[in-house]
Amino acid sequence: MGKDAKDSYLVGLIGSGIGPSLSPALHQREADRQGLRYLYRLIDIDTLAVPPEAVGDLVRAARDLGFDGLNITHPCKQLVIAHLDALAPQAEALGAVNTVVLEDGRAVGHNTDVTGFAASFARGLPDVPLERVVQLGAGGAGAAVAHAMLTLGAERVTVVDALGDRAADLAAALNRHFGAGRAAAAGPDALPALLGPADGLVHATPTGMAAHPGLPLPAELLHPGLWVAEVVYRPLETELLRTARGLGCATLDGGGMAVFQAADAFRLFTGREPDSARMLADIAEMADALGTPR
Repeated sequence: MGKDAKDSYLVGLIGSGIGPSLSPALHQREADRQGLRYLYRLIDIDTLAVPPEAVGDLVRAARDLGFDGLNITHPCKQLVIAHLDALAPQAEALGAVNTVVLEDGRAVGHNTDVTGFAASFARGLPDVPLERVVQLGAGGAGAAVAHAMLTLGAERVTVVDALGDRAADLAAALNRHFGAGRAAAAGPDALPALLGPADGLVHATPTGMAAHPGLPLPAELLHPGLWVAEVVYRPLETELLRTARGLGCATLDGGGMAVFQAADAFRLFTGREPDSARMLADIAEMADALGTPR
């Protein structure tokens, strides 16, 4: 039976502290509209009291139990790779997996963070200049976003991270994949010199999340000639976006990335085409329901 011939799906999310995730609701709302029976389970390693390295056992258990697919989040996106049968090119290039399709006894890894951010950026900031991009954060989300920016045509991305080795490793990986000189690494002390002539700023650290409020950089480093793209989506309007918008910067919130990565995963799980416009309305409504400023 092909994926699109089914009307019942069992999927899950593996990660740490995933209770607040909006992914289950995004998937289930779209499935309901398409008349599907769709059960999305949270598989929280904290609740299970197992280490991140147990992700392989969890994937095997899900496959044995008849799951159709899994989303994978922090801190398991890289650890899961050793336990998969194959990787899609995007996931292989990135060295991280956030979506696993379970079919015919095989587990195949994908990365919809890259495609999700790229789709959100192309929709929300379609005509901005991309010669010099500064990115804050070189973790898992940062790696996906940097890949997306270079895929979108950014001439050069400078990755800034407090962990110098992490920034250097990501820049080296980007240059191997996209060509020498497309990426560079820097520490936070370089931000004043970098942001002055920059076209845009991508923010990919946890700062600004409900549990980590505040600005990820001094407000005086922002200027009206800068576009600002955010990865954080809880809240949809972070202090960074509010400050940047007040200066007249073009901005992009993290809701689009959350929606488009979920839409891409839904498509991989079901073989059906999701309505991303409806899902964008969903995330805005859920943010409002949470009392989240937008």
